[in-house]
Amino acid sequence: MTAAVAGGAGSSGPPFANATPADIRAALTSEDAARFDEHWRAAMQRATERLDLAEVHQVLEHWRRIAWLTAARGQDGYRRMLAGAAETLRTRTSPAGSVSWSQLKAELGLGE
Repeated sequence: MTAAVAGGAGSSGPPFANATPADIRAALTSEDAARFDEHWRAAMQRATERLDLAEVHQVLEHWRRIAWLTAARGQDGYRRMLAGAAETLRTRTSPAGSVSWSQLKAELGLGE
């Protein structure tokens, strides 16, 4: 991964802002790489049929965010984050140590 892709020296904008499809794929977990491949190929097929790259750009933007998050947390950290989110959705309970938005604003002195 280049410094520009990772957001290092010489980059402009957030990490992965200019990442190529290959850069994006390289940063993803194996599970996400397979999903990226499916989305990328489908978008490219439709772009070829419609002569319109809008969907291709949307796919890239979506997966650039995931690549950035995966790179920032590491693949194991990213998987743990997903597992935690799935558990929260499944149980409908907040993780231990979490606080409500109202409580956080009060603790920060931001008021209502």
